[in-house]
Amino acid sequence: MTTREDLEPLLLRLPHQEALRPSGGDLSFETAWEIRAFALAVAAYQSGQYDWPQFQQALIAAIQRWEESGQATPWRYYDRWLEALESLMTDAGVVSPVDVEDRTRTVLQTPRDAGHHRAHREPVAVDPARS
Repeated sequence: MTTREDLEPLLLRLPHQEALRPSGGDLSFETAWEIRAFALAVAAYQSGQYDWPQFQQALIAAIQRWEESGQATPWRYYDRWLEALESLMTDAGVVSPVDVEDRTRTVLQTPRDAGHHRAHREPVAVDPARS
């Protein structure tokens, strides 16, 4: 299990710390998908898919591409994070660019009211007769 202490050295080596660490010093995630993207990148690193410096370089390159693009899309740190992760995973052959496109299309076509984007807080029913 990964602890905050395990992640701290990785976080401190990332570019744009002000975007990741607001003045309070705590991690800053605006939406659930940002947390998932962060967790995926760390899990891929921990499973040996890449070295952390490779991710750092991919993230720096993604940020530079955004800066050089004329910034047609608004700045969102985790958009660049996800772009870096996708490029590393496709370059390593873990997932193909076609798979990424297909999965992205599927997510975008799923209605927002499908219920998967909200936490389910209903109690779990337990049938004592089935124990």
